[in-house]
Amino acid sequence: QVQLVESGGGLVQPGGSLTLSCVAAGNAVNHYAIGWFRQAPGKEREGVSCIAGTHDNTDYIDSVKDRFTISRDNAQNTSYLQMNSLKPTDPAVYYCAADPIDFDEIDPESLRSWGQGTQVTVSP
Repeated sequence: QVQLVESGGGLVQPGGSLTLSCVAAGNAVNHYAIGWFRQAPGKEREGVSCIAGTHDNTDYIDSVKDRFTISRDNAQNTSYLQMNSLKPTDPAVYYCAADPIDFDEIDPESLRSWGQGTQVTVSP
């Protein structure tokens, strides 16, 4: 397992942008699948986006497609979630998670390393 630390959350107006970072420590994550999740108050956690460990496959939930972009910089042991055109439905605590699993195996139960989360707030 690795230690993950998210950052980059904050307050932004509707239509604004934020870039979340997820820095891994304790092991190189160049072959780890990485997922970004979010949980709003009173709601269940949902997967937002994921990226494969050994190739460039990515996936997004429909509500963030064409607005969010997941990426990774293996040299920096970091994953990013670029969030554009933020909406009032996007506020939540955003978490990253990672594990050396195949892309098709990505789900919350399979990802064993989790960060502490970073808060995203969208408000006029």
